[in-house]
This record gives sequence, structure tokens and C-alpha cells, in this order.
Amino acid sequence: MSKSEEQKNEKEMKRANNGIDFRNPEYYTNRELSWIKFNERVLSEAQDKSLPLFERIKMLSITASNLDEFFMVRVASLKDMVHAGYTKRDIAGMSPSEQLAALSKVTHDLVDLQYSTYSRSLVPLLGINGINVVMNHEDMTEEQCKAADSYFEDTVYPVLTPMAVDSSRPFPLVRNKTLNIAALLSAKDDEKEGKKKKTDFAMVQVPGVMPRLVELPSKDGKLTVILLEEIIERNIDKLFLNYNILCAHPFRVMRNADLSIDEDEAEDLLKEIEKQLKRRQWGEVIRLEVEEGIDKRLLSIIKKDLEIEDEDIYFINGPLDLTFLMKMYGFSGFDSLKIPSWVPQPPKYMDMEADIFAQIRKGDILLQHPYETFLPVVNFIRTAALDKDVLAIKMTLYRVSGNSPIIAALAQAAENGKQVSVLVELKARFDEENNITWARMLEKAGCHVIYGLVGLKTHSKITLVVRNEEEGIRRYVHLGTGNYNDSTAKLYTDMGILTANEQIGEDATAVFNMLSGYSEPVSWNKLSLAPLWLKDRFIYLIRREAEHAREGRNARIVAKMNSVCDPDIIAELYAASSAGVKIDLIVRGICSLKVGVPGVSENITVRSIVGFFLEHSRIFWFLNDGNEEFYMGSADWMPRNLDRRVEIMFPVERQELKDELKFFLDTELNDNVKSHFLQPNGDYIKPDKRGKVLVNSQKVFCETAMKNTKDKKTDIISERVFIPET
Repeated sequence: MSKSEEQKNEKEMKRANNGIDFRNPEYYTNRELSWIKFNERVLSEAQDKSLPLFERIKMLSITASNLDEFFMVRVASLKDMVHAGYTKRDIAGMSPSEQLAALSKVTHDLVDLQYSTYSRSLVPLLGINGINVVMNHEDMTEEQCKAADSYFEDTVYPVLTPMAVDSSRPFPLVRNKTLNIAALLSAKDDEKEGKKKKTDFAMVQVPGVMPRLVELPSKDGKLTVILLEEIIERNIDKLFLNYNILCAHPFRVMRNADLSIDEDEAEDLLKEIEKQLKRRQWGEVIRLEVEEGIDKRLLSIIKKDLEIEDEDIYFINGPLDLTFLMKMYGFSGFDSLKIPSWVPQPPKYMDMEADIFAQIRKGDILLQHPYETFLPVVNFIRTAALDKDVLAIKMTLYRVSGNSPIIAALAQAAENGKQVSVLVELKARFDEENNITWARMLEKAGCHVIYGLVGLKTHSKITLVVRNEEEGIRRYVHLGTGNYNDSTAKLYTDMGILTANEQIGEDATAVFNMLSGYSEPVSWNKLSLAPLWLKDRFIYLIRREAEHAREGRNARIVAKMNSVCDPDIIAELYAASSAGVKIDLIVRGICSLKVGVPGVSENITVRSIVGFFLEHSRIFWFLNDGNEEFYMGSADWMPRNLDRRVEIMFPVERQELKDELKFFLDTELNDNVKSHFLQPNGDYIKPDKRGKVLVNSQKVFCETAMKNTKDKKTDIISERVFIPET
């Protein structure tokens, strides 16, 4: 959409809505501050006393991991803007410097809440439930001290590399996200000779190749653990034998990890990304975590050499980097403190033993992960790789697992002489190195590998299988809302369809021709693509509902996704709400839309579901005066998805599958256990459940999947998920 078209639309929208400017910054929430609200919702799960203890520590670990990535990418991006003198305001009217100032306050508060949750709530509960966490090496018993010292000398000491700083040895490069111990030293010889005591700086990196949690002997029958850095700090004098240790404290840095790639100038995108990955470790320091009570002299040295401002320093009352709690979650022998793992069930609309192509020909097949197994998707590729009648396989890959069966199947297909074309998105953040490895492996196997389009990320999830049959060439297509990753498919809620619809097959061929040969068809049948016209399609669908409402017809929108922050979409939602359209949004993460604004968003509700699984599917339901339309896709309502990525939205047209999606969305809208509701003031609250039937949507979907399996009389594994309701 051109600038003139946007201005024209804005004028028309104002005229149609009594002069209300739906672009008014007062009607929007800053996306970064909204993300912090999301991480607070995750943290609230760590504080939920109804959850098993290990699920709570897992959630706390996730908040720490989330915050690391937020700093490395989002905060780093804002700092880049400030350095570049960029002053343009966002949709909420905030400049980059104003956003950084606001974020500094809320992230410091969030970190304080993380550590109070850890120290005051979770550590005492761990002790009650058989796990003693020694918080300080000075609190160990004599027996534990001996064991820790022995472990240090036998196992840790040979791995460490102490680094002193003097005129011949500059301040060492501190790698991104590494945990280090800094110390102030004084030479013993100076003391003997009566010289003035000179203070030296030294540091040692806590080795990431070793277990962070070390078991200690215990007489009370409990598992007793201490963090590796505490053992190193206790024995740090053994690393600097000719010095007295004046003080020693851990610290950790977060660096700018956002890759800066000029794709137009890069002769080889793969090599350019490899080069940038090496630089990621040495980007600008944007966050420094230090132990609360750190010696001021020591902090001054670190601060000066890392060139960091006071507002970017976080004083931590507890162990730095709480992601170690995920390792604790993996401790064996504590199953009673966890929710039993869920075993994905056989798909409702498929027989796993029957011919997969014959089943797809009978009608579209809906897949719901992780409630149903991801195996049909894997088997779709595997079967195609071995089928003598399959001529070609084409696929997009954004993030795949470490030992991907899909990659193996694609390689086998190429070795079997089939035409295999794979778009591997090298710019998938933090998966770049993994994707480079897969790309090279596929090329060696004989696959044609595409690295994506210049200036765009290919985020769509699509597979095309071309098969030679008696009636002629037939195309089979898989379209999904999530990545082709068999590992995350057990944790993320996603959906997909398998179809032999001819029009979708034609569109799928056009998609891959566009990706590999830059040829764009004149028209499309069923699929909507970004950045071509997906946003326009969404705007048309929203406006159609608004028109229905104005004319007294039935109108409603239900949309589920990860994030909503596109100003064009939000303005259209406001206009539809003003026209009387009831709009229910299920948004896991960022939401820049405000609810309850008089005359603007009084008909809009927003809820976020944070549960056992990560909500990830994108589903869109438009009532359309009773002629309901359902769509699914790979895109959220964000500028990056709609304007800067290759995304696909596809219709769900089989009535039985539309009914399934309606049940799914209705269940999530009725969730009063894991839902958090957005309030007009920007806060999220859980509903009052007193006297109400409890509905945990994820639990309902697990039970429904088991019932479907039982009804089909299929053999299933007995292990089941248990999701507490209160």
C-alpha cells in the first residue's frame, strides 16, 4: 500500500467514524513494554502455587531465557537507533530513547521479581521436597568443603584459564552470555618487601562445558547441590598463587546479537552470515549483571572496560543466569514434582497404517500438534522420498531439530533421483549456524538449496509433493502454522492441513517458482502471500465484517496468534469495533492494541493463554453474516510478518474441519484457568473462578485427543498428561 493510499484510507476512516483518529498514539501500547507484560505472565506461572514445583522452576528458567533474547535483539536494536540518531516515534508515540528509559525501569523491576520468586519461594520449597541448594560456598559443611575442593582440583582446575590484566595483558574479551568471576589481587611479594600495596584485576570464565550444578555429600538423605561458580570462587586463590585475593565476584554480560547483513552487497549470503556469527560474540555490551554487594573498585574496572552505563547494570540478589534451573528440571527421581509428559495421540482424521496419499485424496486432513503426533508430517516426506511415483519434493525450512528426520528424508529423496528443492532460511535468528549445517548437508545429498529472497525472511511453512498418477500429475501439499521441527512440535501448539486440492496445488507451485525463479503469477487461487497482498486480504476481511455490522447483519471476528502490533491492522480493528463488530483476540505475546477505549475498542477483548504448552498457532475466523470463513497461516499481525517476510495464509474449507476449528477457538475463549485478560489500563489479570466450571483449554484438548483415539480403537501409550485445574 502506497503512502498516498494510506493517507486516503485514514481520511475515509475518520469520516466514517465521527472524526475519530484510530492512529492516535494514545490508543496504542509500545510493543517492547507489551512484551515485558508477556514475560510477567510467564513469571506468574512460576508463582502459581497450584503448579507442581518443577513446573514452576521451569517457568522461571524460561523467563530468564526470554529476557536474554529480548536484550540481545530488541534492546540492542533500540540502542542502535539511538546511536544512529534515529528519533522517529513508534505507534505509541515513544522515541527510541524514551523506550529505553521505560524499559530500564520495568526490566529492573522484573529481574527483582524473578529473584524474589527464586530465593523466597522456590528455594525453600526445593528444600522441603528433597533438594538443598547451597546458596553460598561459605555455608557448606566440613565434609562438603572437602568434596568441593577435591572436585575443583581433579575436574575443574585443569579446564580453567585465569586471566590477569596488566600493561602486557589487556582486559580480556568477555564473550556474550558467559559467566565469569572477576577478582582484585595484591602481590604477596609486595607485602614481604614492604612496598605500597598495588591492586591488580583478574578474571576467570566459568566453563560452560561443565555441569553448572554440582552434587555435594549430604547426611539428611536430600540431594544437595551447589553452583559451579561458588566452587571456583572458593578456590580462586589456587589460580593466582603469588597473590592475595582481595575480593571475587561473578559477572555476566549481554551483547548486541542482532546480525547486520547487507544482502545486496554480499556475494555469498552463507559466507556472510558465517562471518557475522563470529562477530555476535563481540557486539556492544548492552547489559551487565553483577552480584549484589560487589566491591565498588571491581565494578568500576568492569564498567570502564566494557563501556557500560549505570542504567544497564543489574545488581543480582542470587545466582546469575537462572537458565540453570532447566537443568534442575531434568533431575531424575522427582517425577512427583512435575506434570507427566504428554504423549501425542494419533490424528483424528488419518489412519497411520493406511496409504497417506490415498487418504489425502479423499479430503483435506487437519493436524493438531502436540495433541496429535507430528509423525504424519514426517511420514508424508518419508513416503514421498521412497515412492517410485513421486517426481519432486519442494519445501521451506525455517527452524528444524538437531537430528531432523525430515532432513534425512529429503536427502534420501535426492539420492533416490527425485527433484528436491529446499528453501533453507539462513536468517532465522539464533538458528543461523544450525541452518547453514543443514543447507550444506542437503546440497551434498543432491538437493537444490535456496537461501531465501534478498531483503525478506521466508517464514512460511509449506511442502509440495508432485506425484505421477494414472489420471496424470497430482500435487499434494502440507501447510502449517509452525516449523518443521519434530522436537518443538511436542511443545508448541500448532496446526496444519494435508490437501490434494488442485487450486492450492497450483498456488503451491507458484510459491516455489517465485522463491526460486522470481516469477510471480498474475493471479492466485486460494493462498494469500505476504509481503504481496496478505495485509490487504486481512484488511478486506475486517472491513467486510464492519460493513455487515453497519447494515445490521451478523458480524464477528475471532483471531488467534502470537502477536498483534501492526498499526494498519489495529486501526481497522478499531474501526470494526466502532461499527459494532464483536472481536475476540487470543494473543499469546505482544499486543499493542488497547481494549475498552470509549468509541474505539469497547467491542474488543484480548486474552493470553500461558500454559503447559507454548501457544503458537495462527487461526482466523470471520462470521461473514453466517457464511463463516476460517483461515490458518504462518503470520502474526506484525509489520515484520506482513511487510518483510514471505508468509502464507490458507483457507480451511471442509465443513468438518471448520467445525473442529470452531470448537478449538470456543474452548480457548472459555478458558478461565490459564487465560489472562487484558485490562484498559494495560495490565493482564486472571478471571475470578469462584463458583464457575473450570475450563483449562489445553487439558480439554488433551482429553479430546485421547477420546478420539479411544473411539478409533487405536493402540495408545498409557502415559498421560496431568494439568492441575486449581
